[in-house]
Amino acid sequence: MSVFVPILKKKGLLDRIHMTVCNVGSRKIDSHDDYASQGWQVFAPNLSIYGFDADADACDEANAELETRQINWKEVHIPLAIGKAIEERTLYVTKHPMCSSLYPPNEPYLERLAGLPELVNLDFSFEIDTTTLDNFCQEENVNEIDFMQIDVQGADLDVLEGATKILNSGTLAIQIEVEFSHLYTNQPLFADVDTFLRKHDFTLFDVSTSYRLRARSPIRSTVRAGQLLWGDAFYFRDLIREDMDGPLKSPDRILKLACIADIMNFPDYALEILEYLTLQYGKDSNYNFADCIIEGLSQFPDLVNQGLDSLPIVDKIRGYITN
Repeated sequence: MSVFVPILKKKGLLDRIHMTVCNVGSRKIDSHDDYASQGWQVFAPNLSIYGFDADADACDEANAELETRQINWKEVHIPLAIGKAIEERTLYVTKHPMCSSLYPPNEPYLERLAGLPELVNLDFSFEIDTTTLDNFCQEENVNEIDFMQIDVQGADLDVLEGATKILNSGTLAIQIEVEFSHLYTNQPLFADVDTFLRKHDFTLFDVSTSYRLRARSPIRSTVRAGQLLWGDAFYFRDLIREDMDGPLKSPDRILKLACIADIMNFPDYALEILEYLTLQYGKDSNYNFADCIIEGLSQFPDLVNQGLDSLPIVDKIRGYITN
């Protein structure tokens, strides 16, 4: 749950911000896959969401559901297979469609793991044309994507490799599925994704984790959950570090970064960024977030009981507090 973004919205400090979100692999399986319900709707009507999925039926269903809600932001789900190049590839459709991939399931390995063959084993395959995120953005005049989520079952690095232009145009944060073992044959693994993103100046903040037990074992550890197989990795740019310079280091982009961090449940990073903006640009009322910081910290009873005035961050921004 966001700490600071609702306060920024209430005070009108997000009115000049337009947030663009991209979700590659946007099949909506449950409520957690609905972006508007995960905090992004706070930017409406200044919000654009682009979803991509190779399954045209899934896109049609998502678009039809959005139409019934009469949303006040732009959201469209597009039936495109996003990859590393404009080319023909094989799409491997699995027993559960959510596990389908541009890489074939590694069935001998999957058989050794509980609960995976019935989901990930191959059902059928067919040839499909892929395009790149850079090509889509160029054709549709999408100049920047602020936040990107990628979940395409082993082909996640392919998506990144076909998105270098848009990434370098200002993408601030990425949530990407990563695998630690070859669930799909010849797929890139976490180390490959991490190396790519670090070269593009992103920093790893966290990894959610998913484990599986061995399929034939009647025993399990009370300490270990099994083998770590996949997870979602969360990456952010660090726009406020001392050696960071260039067009990305503008106060509006830094504010967007703070908002994304808050929505993605990294309120400590959001707070650090809002403090930075206040100290560096706070003479401009558009970037004085001292009152927002105080209001956000006031939501924590332990801090209030301790006394907000005793906090080093409050002492630092004291001269900018207006309330």
